Formats: sequence, C-alpha cells, structure tokens
Amino acid sequence: MGELHRQILLLFSIPIYAILIPLEIVLSHFQHWKFYSWKETAVNIYLNFVNVGVDLLLRGLALTILIFSFKYHEVNNWNPVVYWGLLFLCEDIMFWLEHYVDHSSRFFWAVHVTHHSSEEFNLSTGFRSSVFMPFYRYLYFIPLAFIGFKPLDILFMYALTQTYGILVHTQAIKKLPRWIEYIFVTPSHHRVHHASNAPYLDKNMGMVLIIWDRIFGTFTEEIEEEPPHYGLTKPLDNPHHPVRIIFHEWQEIGKDLKAAPTFKDKLKYLFMPPGWSHDGSRMTSKKLREVWEKERGLKH
Repeated sequence: MGELHRQILLLFSIPIYAILIPLEIVLSHFQHWKFYSWKETAVNIYLNFVNVGVDLLLRGLALTILIFSFKYHEVNNWNPVVYWGLLFLCEDIMFWLEHYVDHSSRFFWAVHVTHHSSEEFNLSTGFRSSVFMPFYRYLYFIPLAFIGFKPLDILFMYALTQTYGILVHTQAIKKLPRWIEYIFVTPSHHRVHHASNAPYLDKNMGMVLIIWDRIFGTFTEEIEEEPPHYGLTKPLDNPHHPVRIIFHEWQEIGKDLKAAPTFKDKLKYLFMPPGWSHDGSRMTSKKLREVWEKERGLKH
C-alpha cells in the first residue's frame, strides 16, 4: 500500500486505538455499564493479532491476483470524485454479499463465527476478527479490478470502510437522527446484527451503508422491547480457549460429517445454512425467526 494511503489510514486509526476505546472503557467503568471484561477483551486482542498475521502472509497473494485481474480491466476515464465514489459503492455492496454468504453457508460461517462469539458488545469487539477470512476475502474484489479499480485503491478502500465498521461496535450510542439511520449502518443496526435473539438473526449485513439490507430484505430495526442478547444461539462451553475459539465450529462440522448418512447430506452440512440437519433436529435462523413470529401471533 502506498505511503499516502498509509498516512491517511493512520489518521483514521489513531482516534480508535488511542482515544475512543480507552474512553469507552472508562465510561463503562464509572457509569456501571459493564460493557467490558478483561477475558473477553483479551480474546478480542488475541484474535485480531492472529488475523493480522494470516492477513500479512496472504496479502502478497491477494495483491498479485488483483494486479493480474487489473491487466484485463475495462478502460475508463472517470473523474477522481466519480472513481472514488463508485469504488466505495461497489466495495460496500461486495462486502454485503460476502457477509451474506458468511451467514448463509456453514462452511463460511465456521470462519466468521469467531466475530460473533463474544457475549459482550463494545468497540474492542470490532477487532474480534474472523481469523481465516484473508484466505478468500480478496476473491470478492476481483470483479472490482476487472471494472478498472486499481488493486492498491481496492485494498485501501476496504481498510478505510473497516475503520468505520469498528466504530459501530458500541452500546454507548443509542439512536442517531432518522436520515442517518436510514442510509448508514449505525450502532443500533449493528447491535441487531450481533444479537442472538431470534428476530435479529442474520440481519443488517452492511459495513457502511444500510441501504443494501433494505433493498435485499435483510434489514431489521432494533426493537425497544427486545433488547439484544449478544453471542451465539448456542454458547460455547470454553469461550476463552485460544484454539477452540477459532476451530470450534469446524469441530462440530466434523462430528456432523461423521453422522451424516449420505454423501449428499455431508455436502449439505458443509454448505447449507448453520442449523441445518439431515434429521430436522435443529433449526436454522430462518426457522427460529418463524417460530418467534408464530409465538407472538405475527405469523399464521
């Protein structure tokens, strides 16, 4: 990444690392919000370091593939404002697609689940990384290189939008003005995304713009009478184990593959939504939402 890109990212990162997180920790302590615990925060930091290590190892491969793809790009003469505006929009919708797939296929959920495994929700949760995502994340950016966006600009824009994505991991901010809530992902929207409550499962996938969720039917408001409960629908038995926190879902997949009666069922355990089972003994997020709605008379 170029020197100018690094300097810009540094300017955006300093407030997060040096000001906002310590401020939220102090406020949480003195206001008795109990947003933070030492163990969960330590796990967040640990997962972030592991993710950074994997990302650094694979960044050269990702950049090489994007550069190769860029060689065959469409020629364009976009105005710089148009160029960066389109890059932002294209990258944001590609993130929504990646995020949707991560929640819709158990294979990818096994990677992404670490980010959702904390029962706390605070700014440090934004650093609770999906450790192995660097193995495939860049594949979603290949179409952007073909369109004509420069590989370094693609990676820079992703890092920039990730910075925004970290900021919405907070309970300290309630609701923002209506027009902001309609267009942008806000803390309220992202609290919904991290909640394990049935009506909130697999909702609000956006990174910066919430409009993609509104368009594609994955948007849900935070309901006042339904406070978010963070973490997984099935809590981990050892949530702070440094190995199990990363591989627990893979271990569960392994058990299901052994129990699957047919090869077709084995494939379904890999690629159907989390919660799918060959004997119907479990429920997917969709089914859990349907049961919740039926119990409240919202669905017949």
